[in-house]
Amino acid sequence: MKILSIVGARPQFVKLAPIAQALTLAGHEHVIVHTGQHYDVKMSDVFFEDLDIPAPDVHLGVGSGSHGVQTGAMLSALDGVLDEHRPHWVLVYGDTNSTIAGALSAVKMHLPLAHLEAGLRSFNRRMPEEHNRVLTDHAADLCLAPTQTAVDHLTREGLGGRAVLVGDVMTDVCLRIAAQVRDSVPLLPEGVDPSRDYLVSTIHRAENTDDPEQLKAIIDALAALPIPVVLLAHPRLVARSASSGIDLTAGALRTTEPLGYPQMVAAVLHSRGVVTDSGGLQKEAFLLGAPCTTLRTETEWTETVDLGWNVLRPQVDDLAEVVMRPRPVPATATPYGKGRAAEATVAALEQHLR
Repeated sequence: MKILSIVGARPQFVKLAPIAQALTLAGHEHVIVHTGQHYDVKMSDVFFEDLDIPAPDVHLGVGSGSHGVQTGAMLSALDGVLDEHRPHWVLVYGDTNSTIAGALSAVKMHLPLAHLEAGLRSFNRRMPEEHNRVLTDHAADLCLAPTQTAVDHLTREGLGGRAVLVGDVMTDVCLRIAAQVRDSVPLLPEGVDPSRDYLVSTIHRAENTDDPEQLKAIIDALAALPIPVVLLAHPRLVARSASSGIDLTAGALRTTEPLGYPQMVAAVLHSRGVVTDSGGLQKEAFLLGAPCTTLRTETEWTETVDLGWNVLRPQVDDLAEVVMRPRPVPATATPYGKGRAAEATVAALEQHLR
């Protein structure tokens, strides 16, 4: 069986790692296409190195741009790649522009399409990611769902016959890396004592960064927190803050570049908690036992809220009170699986091969 994976952004590289390993162990041919959506070394190359992912077979190098420009460039480049390889499955991951471009290219060329992390819904139609994931699910021949909630969403949309519950592949990686770094000292910016309380934060979504007033309110609230905040600064955050004259080093902020995945896991594992607008980090915080505060009105990972480990706070007026809340009762439920999702994914691809 020949699988062609299309990836292009940080979360997709993490998901790719266990899939690449599982496909190799099962003896299948695997072609990796990197669109170049994330091209910064800290957002791309380091993940292939840290997670032992084979180097991409194809690198499209599309770089940054508006949603339309970026997606169009990917579509233009992918046709030739898919025509050359003619895989048994085109496998797309998550909800980025790389996801929707890969999906559209595959269906236009009548190639079987599988969507990993299918069925997630925020129900916020202002999010580009929501459109990407919904459209990809409805185009896919196989919807590989991470949770029962995701399967339920697909069923309500008439896609239950294409849905398979495989678990969450990021859980595979997160649990493996956590076991490796649990006893290590996290790599933190100067001025942050890893033996004392600190928070980890990421802010990158357009609704929080593209409005200067909203962004300033978030940064001011983080800077006013009573313990150090390790701010892993996404390129979007750095650019928007610079253009708006917002200081990312004020008060409690200890700003640094995005960390490699093992270093990020170690930082969260030893932290007092997480403040983020990222989807993946909410779930990683849950898996690592770190209380999470999410600066959004909704989440795709509703289980983290239901189990008491995640609080949604689109406004930051009471941020200090929320992030310093008592630690919740340890969760015994495993809604994202037990670290065997990649194996289940490969089995589903084998079983549903045309």
